[in-house]
Amino acid sequence: MSRSLTKALLQHAAFLTLGVAMATGSPALARKKPPIPVNRGLEPARQPVVQRTDFVFDAVPDGNGGLSRGEALRMRDWFDAIQLGYGDRIYILGDGFGPRNGASATIGDLVATYGLLVTDRAPVTLAPAPSGAVRVTVSRFVASVPGCPDWRDKSDADFQGGLSYDYGCATNGNLAAMIANPEDLVRGREHTNDRQNTVRDRAIKAYRAGPIK
Repeated sequence: MSRSLTKALLQHAAFLTLGVAMATGSPALARKKPPIPVNRGLEPARQPVVQRTDFVFDAVPDGNGGLSRGEALRMRDWFDAIQLGYGDRIYILGDGFGPRNGASATIGDLVATYGLLVTDRAPVTLAPAPSGAVRVTVSRFVASVPGCPDWRDKSDADFQGGLSYDYGCATNGNLAAMIANPEDLVRGREHTNDRQNTVRDRAIKAYRAGPIK
């Protein structure tokens, strides 16, 4: 066998060995994955997360301190564009524009047509209104469960006594989708001293006055 042929065969064998090592993974180059913690409790690892988004609209009042018809129509178009609905919190900020001011009253009446009310106290985290303008801020809360569904694990038995990755996704996902006000998942409802429970009485009155008995 010639020297050139022997050298070619050795190079070919070296390339085959390198290809097999790269395909199978060399133990020296393999990276060990960190062990996944086993959840042996009953609390799901996937929990609802509430995200808040603020929409801002700056209205220019007229000479009488109110809102002109064109400015009110522009604000209505903005409400329709952001799809104002239940669960949204509306705040009015401005230089000396209180709830009895003409501009604030017009905004309150416009918001009432959507079945909503203007929140009395605005959070201090909101940006102030420009000088001489009325700022309307709509805060919207959306609840979701990141990482769900998670079907990474197999359907065979878990001999470590741990929960599956997808455990709790269905329950918490339905909770995040069905809750009327996602903000309640963060801090709940504030306790009131109303002994008559206006929410309960309102439902009873609607049932009694309604067509269905």
